[in-house]
Amino acid sequence: MDDNHGGLRIAPATLADWVTDAGRRTSDLVADLGDDQLRVPRMSTINPLLWELGHLAWFTEKWVLRHLGRRSPLRADADALYDSAAVAHAVRWDLPLPSRADTLAYLGRVRDEVLGVIRRGPTRRETYFILLAVFHEDMHGEAFLYTRQTLGYPGPAPSGPPAPRADCGPLTGDVEVPGGVFQLGATPVEPFVFDNEKWAHPVGLRPFAIARAPVTQAEFAAFVEAGGYGRRDLWSEAGWRWRGEADARHPVYWERASGGWQRRNFDRWVTLEPHRPVVHVNWYEADAYCRWAGRRLPTEAEWEAAAAAGRGDVAAPKRRFPWGHEPADEARANLDGLALGCCDVADRPVGDSAFGCRQMIGNVWEWTASEFGPYPGFVADPYKEYSQPWFGTHKVLRGGAWPTRARLLRNTWRNFYTPDRRDVWAGFRTCAPRG
Repeated sequence: MDDNHGGLRIAPATLADWVTDAGRRTSDLVADLGDDQLRVPRMSTINPLLWELGHLAWFTEKWVLRHLGRRSPLRADADALYDSAAVAHAVRWDLPLPSRADTLAYLGRVRDEVLGVIRRGPTRRETYFILLAVFHEDMHGEAFLYTRQTLGYPGPAPSGPPAPRADCGPLTGDVEVPGGVFQLGATPVEPFVFDNEKWAHPVGLRPFAIARAPVTQAEFAAFVEAGGYGRRDLWSEAGWRWRGEADARHPVYWERASGGWQRRNFDRWVTLEPHRPVVHVNWYEADAYCRWAGRRLPTEAEWEAAAAAGRGDVAAPKRRFPWGHEPADEARANLDGLALGCCDVADRPVGDSAFGCRQMIGNVWEWTASEFGPYPGFVADPYKEYSQPWFGTHKVLRGGAWPTRARLLRNTWRNFYTPDRRDVWAGFRTCAPRG
């Protein structure tokens, strides 16, 4: 059903704030870029930013104004230009795209129309699709940032008051999670749920030990220095094939410098910060590190249990966030781009889960061992292209990263990418080997 998204309501004032804020953030992420930079080189992992801006307007118009309101398109050419399900990625550079000014005007007009829907009082179904459009724009905002990183563009402007960047150090050791039956997935109490989170279902878990924090840059550098990229025994067959094709010898944005390693942070080279989580590593790299360290990646059920189970019991009522049910804020999680990068893995102690795991929301996306697939009884939502086409080919990531919008996340939220992607703000935490 179109409105099968949960039992809570979103106040119209909040909805209007989110629509306005998402639009402001989109504008901020491209405002300093020239027209040539918006076109971007032809690459398989990014979109032309000018096309992506138009796609955001088209997506919102399609689902909020046209799908429900039966309105005529605001642009006669919009479907031919911006429908991502019909317009192949490779041809998006060849399209007769409108100018920057016309594209931004299209975005503004769609946003004004949506705000008009909210002012007159949206129905439950309209609220669902407005939230879908806001969250879609939030996800593309994060993609704008990894495009800027990929191309070496300058870093983004702050999205708010910059967060302090204290040196908090490492956080070593594991927490023990007892076995039991865990309810994996979302429940209808959520105000919005993506189809791939539906619905909570029992999963049996054996006792396991999981790291309190993600793997740090210093820890991953030790793997590199030990020759981990050259040891065939540490890599899966697919991983070793990828490593050879990519000629990967270290993380993609690292380079060796006198006295150690540097990493490229947007357009600047900085000395590797030892206690921040390693980021921009793909699933194959994470898997190889685990083999070298005598560890393994958690399954997504293990990850969610460590993040969400309350009272130290996997069968206890779940928390919406690792720390409880209160919304994320800067003290609990590194989100919303406020810090303009990762913080040390020991930072944000008040955001710990009931088991004592830190930063399971925010800072860096975390690869899991699990293949992205449907939960039992899966039914695609109206936006059918969101999940189903990617089942069986992607790996699951959890938790969000420093640029992820806080309103998007909860413990049950599933991200997914192919295992070769290194451009995403992704790292990982590890589990002890099974006994």
